Amino acid sequence: MAIVGAGAIADSHLAAYQAHCDDVDLVAVADVDEARALAFCATTDHAKPYPDLESLLVEQEPDLVSICTPPGLHVEQTKKVLDSGAWVWCEKPPCRSLAEYDDMISAEGDGGPYASFVYQQRSGSAAAHFRDLLARGELGRPLVAHCQTTWYRDAAYYSVPWRGRWATEGGGPAMGHGIHQMDLLLHLLAGETEWAEVQAMTARLVHDVETEDVSAALVRFESGALATVVNSVLSPDEVSRIRIDCERATVELTHLYGYVAENWRYTPAPRVAEIPTTPAEDVGSSHAAAFKPVLAAHRAGKRPPCSGRDGRRVLEFVASLYKAASTGQSVSRGEIRPGDPFYRDMAGAGVKAG
Repeated sequence: MAIVGAGAIADSHLAAYQAHCDDVDLVAVADVDEARALAFCATTDHAKPYPDLESLLVEQEPDLVSICTPPGLHVEQTKKVLDSGAWVWCEKPPCRSLAEYDDMISAEGDGGPYASFVYQQRSGSAAAHFRDLLARGELGRPLVAHCQTTWYRDAAYYSVPWRGRWATEGGGPAMGHGIHQMDLLLHLLAGETEWAEVQAMTARLVHDVETEDVSAALVRFESGALATVVNSVLSPDEVSRIRIDCERATVELTHLYGYVAENWRYTPAPRVAEIPTTPAEDVGSSHAAAFKPVLAAHRAGKRPPCSGRDGRRVLEFVASLYKAASTGQSVSRGEIRPGDPFYRDMAGAGVKAG
């Protein structure tokens, strides 16, 4: 394994590798900041620092590369890694637009190498347990849902030059923060129903940024179920929350940056027998849990989760949210295609949401 970008999120990738230490070996780290690369390598067994991705790929020929750089660099770096024959495990957001995503995936080969993206909130065993209950009919049809990512970020957070800008971050909290919870909601319901239509509003209420700092959306699913989605970086009482009201039970997940089984609460409807609420094993959501199926897919030579169409689902949802907010019109799934201004740019090729 190798890592490009030795910033804070790289620590989570290192922890994921260490959780599978019998199967993986971190051999190299690339970062344009030599001191940062050296400091990070000092925390590993024997990883070698590199000033750039190109020299790392040539000398080390890794099997898989974690991309932990800002979103504006993901396309170029992902394509370079795939072209070298290595797989990619890339941080969120995958990139800044649907066009960039499709460009990245076009560099995949038949049967691999593949690019997979880090949506670790869907990785916990409790999420798999919910999907299993839903598939078995234990919960009945999903009817109403709420997806909330209400976090707090101050001015110092946005002093980092690439944050809060369309050209470098690709969006605001809908893109950089709420994307995890939105991906989890869509993943939880994907076996039952896909999202069909979104209406939305965005605003800049506090921060001096190009993008929004809060958004709210109303979503209709193909089944007829409705959901609200709120993303904010203005909320001192921080919480990540999903609530799904089904015919036979309400299921609620409340956490912040990760969860275990006890963070899920099941409330049966009146006259409904007790629902098996505890998964067979309690594996919390984490980078380590998300990496396990990627590693297994690599060994099997199969497409990993959170890649291809599966990895694209939430990015299309975010693009549709921004288009709906900018145009004041509802946007349907599949509507944003090549030629649509929101296909190439989350801001609509210069039409700034908010």
